Amino acid sequence: MIKKAALLMICFFVGNIIFSQKMMTRTGEIKFEASVPSFESVAAESNSVSAVLDESNGEFAVLALIKTFKFKVPLMEEHFNENYIESSIYPKATFKGKIINFDVSKLTTSGKYDLEGDLTIHGVTKKIKTKISMVLKEGKLYTTSGFAVKAQDFNIKIPGIVKSKISEDVIVTVNLVLGKK
Repeated sequence: MIKKAALLMICFFVGNIIFSQKMMTRTGEIKFEASVPSFESVAAESNSVSAVLDESNGEFAVLALIKTFKFKVPLMEEHFNENYIESSIYPKATFKGKIINFDVSKLTTSGKYDLEGDLTIHGVTKKIKTKISMVLKEGKLYTTSGFAVKAQDFNIKIPGIVKSKISEDVIVTVNLVLGKK
């Protein structure tokens, strides 16, 4: 009985050490903009983005469910989900990568790091490299990152009739507030 209790306590403490090195959120924000001048804004936002950062090695993962992106114009949202991104077939976008030379112990207030990994959208995975800014404040890690992607790189077909109304470069901005879990 004492051996079982001791083993259980050891597992509990080891589990706490392992899991205490992760920071996460389920309320992150991703915005994207593909507008061109003189036409209606093509922009959407999701505030239901999940992310996990392993503080011990800088591994970083982000998940966005496609149907959580909201547009100002409902018809645009419908076309986005049904015709362009095909969210019933490809329900999520993911990023799995690493923050290069990340060391949370050296992050006293803020820092900027290189971020690289695999971005998967519409069933297509591409390597990306960008910067991520981080601010540690009151036990929470505030992160911001931005990059540009091309719809064609992810096999997203834009019909000719609207092609001139949508930018070739889609600007993506990611804002996350990560906390210990």
